[in-house]
Amino acid sequence: MASLTINGKSQEVDVPDDMPLLWVIRDRLGMTGTKFGCGMAMCGACTVHLDGQPIRSCITPVAAAAGKPITTIEAIGDDAVGKAVKEAWVEVGVPQCGYCQSGQIMSATALIKGNPKPTDEDIDAAMSGNICRCGTYPRIRAAIKEVAIKQAASTGAAK
Repeated sequence: MASLTINGKSQEVDVPDDMPLLWVIRDRLGMTGTKFGCGMAMCGACTVHLDGQPIRSCITPVAAAAGKPITTIEAIGDDAVGKAVKEAWVEVGVPQCGYCQSGQIMSATALIKGNPKPTDEDIDAAMSGNICRCGTYPRIRAAIKEVAIKQAASTGAAK
């Protein structure tokens, strides 16, 4: 039995300790926004936040997540930065097929929260673990920059 806090809600799940968090989120709790891509933490489609940090849920055992706050794409818009990232994604027209976008948004949100004024190099480093098979990388970078500009303007910080 694992005690999880997902999107602010306590959940008790009766699963093996080594079950990947991804399967708990998708198959046991029915939150299908987090995607399965490679199963080896190489594509980023399964990215969620664990204690505020982006992690690959396909290789994270549920036991490692117990007792820590988990945020999935379903709730990222409840966070001010996450909401801004989602809005920029639409404004810039980032999604094409959309499969990777949950993981992309989760990684971008963590980046902006940790570094509100990322350089191109910062963006490349933070997003390097997220693969977009449609190649929307220039739009992803543009959306992240848009969020950074808007966040700086709203806090009065200079760019």
